[in-house]
Amino acid sequence: MTQDIFGQTTTVAAGPALDAWNKTQLAFLAHGAATPVHLGDALKAAPDFALAQAVKGMFYTLLGRRELMETAIEALAAARAAAQATPVSTREQHFIDALACWVVGQPKAALVHFEAIIAAAPDDILAVKLDHATRFVVGDNVGMRQMLEKVMPAYGPDHPGRGYLMGCYAFALEETGDYSRAKSVGREGMLISPDDAWGLHAVAHVHDMTADAAGGIEWLTGRENAWSHCNNFRYHVWWHKALMHLDLGQHETVLDLYDREIRQDKTDDYRDISNATSLLSRLELDGVNVGDRWEELADLSANRTEDGCLIFADLHYMLALVGDNRETEIATLLGRLHRDASESKNDMQKAMAAPGVAAAVGLEAFGEAEFDKAFVNLARARKTMQDAGGSHAQRDVFERLTIDSGIRAGYLDEAEDILAARTMRRNGHEDGYAAARRSLISKGRAAAGVAARFPAQ
Repeated sequence: MTQDIFGQTTTVAAGPALDAWNKTQLAFLAHGAATPVHLGDALKAAPDFALAQAVKGMFYTLLGRRELMETAIEALAAARAAAQATPVSTREQHFIDALACWVVGQPKAALVHFEAIIAAAPDDILAVKLDHATRFVVGDNVGMRQMLEKVMPAYGPDHPGRGYLMGCYAFALEETGDYSRAKSVGREGMLISPDDAWGLHAVAHVHDMTADAAGGIEWLTGRENAWSHCNNFRYHVWWHKALMHLDLGQHETVLDLYDREIRQDKTDDYRDISNATSLLSRLELDGVNVGDRWEELADLSANRTEDGCLIFADLHYMLALVGDNRETEIATLLGRLHRDASESKNDMQKAMAAPGVAAAVGLEAFGEAEFDKAFVNLARARKTMQDAGGSHAQRDVFERLTIDSGIRAGYLDEAEDILAARTMRRNGHEDGYAAARRSLISKGRAAAGVAARFPAQ
């Protein structure tokens, strides 16, 4: 047994494999593009390193791609074979067992194993980060915050993972509405770990949720080095900056960021597709002509209709298909969602059932200008949209489409209620979108001769 850079015992011997493993963990915490390179080096030096095989499998499951699940299953088999040949610690076995849960679509069961690791060693930053990532996928923001608050005391000023932990905590605080603390914790974490793009983006979320677009732009400008080293997460940070410009009505800047940064590489990674589709949807809701930008997203999404790994991904594929009027592929994706929903045997299939089916039907109806049907279905999906995972900022595109479909269908009271709830979630801060929709509702009432139920803010 040896100890890694964070003081955790591991079965890999000291030398090149351990050095590469330490680099893997540090890169993973920073969302670094070099993470798979370092992991490959570790496994090349020690192919029977069970923990590294298990973590490799989890990295693949988090990518949310059907074909990569086979690679994750192969990594699980390699991890189990390695553990059979060389007995592993209880800690490492929990990582293997967590992967076994993930590959059968039960990430919530994987959390039980991460919790066991963390209970035994609260300073195990690798387990904490994977727990954090899993809760993000299943939409458990409350559990995310509770877990981090339990472990915080174990991360003293000398712990090499403290800055990254604070970045995670800042995000959890933001997602649970504690915006002031999120901002201060995120900024402090960045002073410790200036390459922590996750912490940087947590502060960007605060600016989004408090309608401070100008402050958010100022926060990100000049800190590009914090995310330029990242994997495709760097596109997501640029997406945040684009959202801020969108709120200020700077549409040409948004389109420039879209072309130059957000879709710099035309990948079909679902996270990149979600950045792009949700941004184009927001632009169109603001009346902006996005040209032929939907086409390449729809081409890529047409190949993902049978994935069924994450409902969050499927709904963004649907946005792309609707955006480019791909009727055949829309029908295919809807059919697959209905099949998965009818089974509902695992966590992922349950999310396909709710909010998945209603949300997808609502998106299709919106694309067909059937706003009554769109509103009814999107409003139904809204009740469980948290279960789709992601962040408030990411899910907000569905909130906006729900509100807009309600306004266009004439459900002014209902749309106003949702708009008010959206503003309340932001501690009363009204962004540009909310102000514009409140004005539309007011004009709609005036045209119909109906008095407003709520006074102007």
